[in-house]
Amino acid sequence: MKKTIILLGVSTLVLGSCVSKKKYVALEKQYQDTKGALQKTAFEKKELEAKFAKIEQRVENYNQKISSLKNYNSSLKEENNVKLDMVGNTAVISNSMKEKMRATLTKVDAAELANAKTLKDSMNLAIAYNLKKSINSSELENSDDVNVDIDKTVVMISVADNLLFNTASYRIKKKAHKLLQQLANVINSEPSMDVMIEGHTDSRSISNAVLQDNWDLSVKRATSMVRLLEKKYKVDASRLIAAGRGSSVPLVENNTAANRARNRRTRIVILPNLDKFFGMMAKEETIEP
Repeated sequence: MKKTIILLGVSTLVLGSCVSKKKYVALEKQYQDTKGALQKTAFEKKELEAKFAKIEQRVENYNQKISSLKNYNSSLKEENNVKLDMVGNTAVISNSMKEKMRATLTKVDAAELANAKTLKDSMNLAIAYNLKKSINSSELENSDDVNVDIDKTVVMISVADNLLFNTASYRIKKKAHKLLQQLANVINSEPSMDVMIEGHTDSRSISNAVLQDNWDLSVKRATSMVRLLEKKYKVDASRLIAAGRGSSVPLVENNTAANRARNRRTRIVILPNLDKFFGMMAKEETIEP
């Protein structure tokens, strides 16, 4: 009997010990699984934080771009009040510019105004009025060899060759300086205009150590005038254009001495720079629409 009881006790202890070990192993496995899950969660958390930081940066960049575009748009709206934009062959101006132009057109002759059918016509009339007001062409009409013509928005002043240059020369005569001073006064009187100096020759050929042909002569005559207008008479160089036409654009046939003399000329073309013109109008007192 005693042996039986002892055996039962030993068996119970052994069995109890086995159950505890299994639980320990199970708990250990559960602990390791939990630890692994936590590590995975921590890693995923770091990845999500990095992604979120990138998203935040992108949002900040977009906000900055939006802010920049808003500022740019505001700037464009301000510029639109004084800026003339060209789209194809159509001029597009702001409402405030149209009001300024209308104010100018009230001073234009009614008969001329009646012929203005388009926005371009109206702009031409406004510019022509401004030109005629600024330029006293009678100052230049002191010789049969100087011809002044105002055609809408373009002033064309043609000066005979004999007033400016000796035969086959591109050096300006000293006696021509008075005329150039008068030209400079006309040019400087209207800052919204650009100026093109065109040299023209007759058809007789020329060739020497300096000049290869009439193209060379016409260009050098134009650049001689441009240099003098800039350096001596203080015309802004950015407004000056030098062009040589050689004998390619004759006024008459080159068949007589008199005709050849007519073809030898320098033409000063005063061209409207529309951006400058309307920009200057914008500086005047604003007329509210």
